[in-house]
Amino acid sequence: MTTQERIAAGRAPGQTWWSAGLSVAAVGWGAQQFAPLLLMYQARLHLSPATIQATFGLYVLGLIPSLLLGGPLSDRVGRRPVAVPALAISIGSTLLLAAGGTGAGWLFAGRLVAGIASGAAFSAGAAWIKELSGGGDGVNHGPRRLTVAMSVGFGIGPLVAGVLAQWAPAPTLIPYLPHLILASAALLLAIRAPETRLPGRRQEANAGPLPPELRSRRFLTVVVPLAPWVFGSAAIALAYLPEVVRTQLGGGALLFSGVITMLSAGSGIAVQPLARRLDLPGRPGLLAAALGTVVVGLLAAAGAAAAAQPALVFPAAVILGAGYGGCQVCGLLEVQRLARPAHLAGLTSVYQAVSYTGYVAPFPLAAASRLLAPPELLLVVAGLAMITLAWTVRQASSAA
Repeated sequence: MTTQERIAAGRAPGQTWWSAGLSVAAVGWGAQQFAPLLLMYQARLHLSPATIQATFGLYVLGLIPSLLLGGPLSDRVGRRPVAVPALAISIGSTLLLAAGGTGAGWLFAGRLVAGIASGAAFSAGAAWIKELSGGGDGVNHGPRRLTVAMSVGFGIGPLVAGVLAQWAPAPTLIPYLPHLILASAALLLAIRAPETRLPGRRQEANAGPLPPELRSRRFLTVVVPLAPWVFGSAAIALAYLPEVVRTQLGGGALLFSGVITMLSAGSGIAVQPLARRLDLPGRPGLLAAALGTVVVGLLAAAGAAAAAQPALVFPAAVILGAGYGGCQVCGLLEVQRLARPAHLAGLTSVYQAVSYTGYVAPFPLAAASRLLAPPELLLVVAGLAMITLAWTVRQASSAA
């Protein structure tokens, strides 16, 4: 039996998911390597906090349409034909960012292109990892493995970029070299990775532009309200909090931002085993725990902002990262239970598009700083998270 036949029968070797996972990790690295460099570009290019947060959030403008198109496209033509070009586009985005030291326009272009690459890679990659994770043990490893792959890229990439920007020569160029090497290696592996959408199965794909499952009551009342908190919590930790305590960081701002990003992503990975144990059929335990962790993290962030102490940002980042990891696993499990196989990537792409709206959270927070102080703004966000927690748990319980 060939590898593709084993995949089609649900018995793909467990290790085959690594090729798809590396693709997702490499694109995630390319997307987040920019985060610890925000303060450097702000100083070098004399940009306002709102402008620099806009360069960070512009990523979403490219990502959301790419997600919505990439998922259904991969349901039709296959995972590999979408993931491989996404890796090539990710390399192109890094080349644009490497020119960013000469002007903000390159940064805007690079972030937009990085969003396009991420949308295609994450939507196709989520389904690809899930389909390559079949090991015959009856356990759905896809959400955990996808979250690990994304978190590795999101965490290690910014840490490496921050360290290189802090101490290496040419800080606007050298931090981008590791991603170029990693993405090139991932591209070569992805080309050889097994395809999971076989010709016979591609015909089953939804003929419409979006999967019909997104109209289900559970998707609209549970998954959609949950989704923005996935990356909303992470973005506040890695992009907003370092800016809040910037004046206390001295010459270590770049390294501090890299460490904060790594801590957020690392706790997102570490929480995976607990998240899986909390996922019980018919019970909203994982949902309540994930959003509850986000609330606690936001309260800790408000305390760090009020004290203006960088040391207090570390525990806040860990808690917010755990909230990110728990919400991501919860949302992906919900989607994979709702979606038919032919619509898996399409529904996942819609979920991810909604989740990435949270990525722009630092921009309105920075813009609203003229009205309220950062601690007060974070308390408002924590209140919104508490409302979401109460609403989704109630809806999930009534739908069980």
